[in-house]
Amino acid sequence: MSATMQHIEITTPGGPEVLAYREVERPVPKANEVLVKVYAFGLNRPDILQRQGLYPMPKDVTPIPGLEISGVVEAVGESISKFKVGDAVFGLTNGGGYAEYCVLPETQTLHKPEQMSFVQAAAIPETFFTVWANVFQMGRAQAGETLLVHGGSSGIGTTALMLAQAFGLKTFATVGSDDKVKALSSMTQVINYKTQDFEQEIQTATEGKGVDVILDIVGAPYLEKNLNLLRRDGRLVYIAFLGGAKAKEVKLGQIMMKRLTITGSTMRARTTEEKARITQDLADQVMPLWQQGKCFPMIYKTFGFNQIVEAHEALDTGDHIGKVVIEVIQA
Repeated sequence: MSATMQHIEITTPGGPEVLAYREVERPVPKANEVLVKVYAFGLNRPDILQRQGLYPMPKDVTPIPGLEISGVVEAVGESISKFKVGDAVFGLTNGGGYAEYCVLPETQTLHKPEQMSFVQAAAIPETFFTVWANVFQMGRAQAGETLLVHGGSSGIGTTALMLAQAFGLKTFATVGSDDKVKALSSMTQVINYKTQDFEQEIQTATEGKGVDVILDIVGAPYLEKNLNLLRRDGRLVYIAFLGGAKAKEVKLGQIMMKRLTITGSTMRARTTEEKARITQDLADQVMPLWQQGKCFPMIYKTFGFNQIVEAHEALDTGDHIGKVVIEVIQA
């Protein structure tokens, strides 16, 4: 058995063309890690930012991109108790997913349900971890409440909508094209922010009551409308600020009078213990849904391992609805 593998690295900040294949030594799992033969890995916006030089890695994190994988356990560290060689798994990496082999912390790894393909499993970790942590842990979303998702057609967006509905929330989503409106119309009430005023549309639909939780990727340009839409004790959760990070004016009185909470987070900055809690929550709360064939991720397009440039080009367009996935091994 060869002790080497191929991985994909970023040669210099830039476009998809800066991604290159390299022959390297296969990683060795530490005591608390599993080595996974990668069958598929998902692409995410942080990968794009990292490729562009806008998402620098901490010193102790591999510069090889890739935040989520699925595959089969090839070897286990000496402290591993939950997994064995041959298990089909998926999980959240600490980087290094763009490869034929990758190590996963045991506490960020889940068994793959039989009903789920490796491609589907690879599209889960980054988005489901992010949505669970931000919408359900920090955002405290509960059955009977209403959730607004900005960027509803993204991997994060479609995941948030599916999970919210599965747990009894009413949902709204904003998107940027009529094609995306059509694609999501069976899941939620969808608003094309380019042709409609999302604040007005939601106020009308809710009879002026607004929403309880907002998951936002836009940032500063939407702040005023978001605050206007939130009900008393509402929660605004940021996971990106694609439209701008600095708001010129904030209505502090409105925040106080409504008792609003404004928060946000990134997944990479979370501690090992925090990620372990999210993993356990998903195992307890969401795994039963997956085992019933529910809440599978929406896959936009699948590419082969030798098509990483084309896959990044597809993600760069912003036209995708759901996840872009690389299939390393056809199963």
